[in-house]
Amino acid sequence: MAGHSHSANIAVRKNAQDKARARLFTKLMKEVYVAVKMGGPDPESNSRLRAAITRAKAQSVPKDKILRAIKKSEGSADDANFEETIMEGYGPGGSAVLVRCLTDNRNRTAANIRHAFAKHGGNFGTSGCVSYMFQRKGVIFITNGDEDEVMMAALDAGAEDVAVEDGGFEVLCDPDDFEACLDQLKDVFEFSTAEVMMIPDTRVSVAGEDATRFLKMLEALNDEGDVQAIHHNAEIATDALVDFAGS
Repeated sequence: MAGHSHSANIAVRKNAQDKARARLFTKLMKEVYVAVKMGGPDPESNSRLRAAITRAKAQSVPKDKILRAIKKSEGSADDANFEETIMEGYGPGGSAVLVRCLTDNRNRTAANIRHAFAKHGGNFGTSGCVSYMFQRKGVIFITNGDEDEVMMAALDAGAEDVAVEDGGFEVLCDPDDFEACLDQLKDVFEFSTAEVMMIPDTRVSVAGEDATRFLKMLEALNDEGDVQAIHHNAEIATDALVDFAGS
């Protein structure tokens, strides 16, 4: 399979893991909030909400927390108008980076993203400057089962490709087939990732000082409250990830 590795490339400092997890939960609940505001509280008729709930469950968000977020969103009088936007640019080492945001102030968010790029050796770009290097794919990362079992079940469910990765199996499918594929797999297998994301066509090796700057840039972007997801084509050596996590 070309262009994506589930295991590598976003390092979080060990002494900040609790903070990172809390930040992730906040971002996931923001997805739920926006989904309810846009399409109502019933996941059966709101595909965006279904996707937000699936992603939250994959990250071990407790069910009661998700339900509270739905109820809070449904009853909220908040008129904040969140806009989904993709911001693009180049990271250190010639890497391509896509940043998906949910924001109620595009100018503020763009300024913060631009600063994160510039501070760590990247270049904030215009719309379309790197997005052509990526494809939208449904990604399901299965953490149990054996290779033959997973391969057969995934292909029967409509998957396009299955790859063996560290810690499990990465299943790729067409975004239009994502929910049907997941429905067939979720009762049989455990998964750590289940969402539609941008997959790079090829990867760029980033090493040395460029790798350090790139990882710091990712950390700065993740700290931005409006950032929901980051996709990139950088391939970072394992030793660089270990050094960064331990620094």
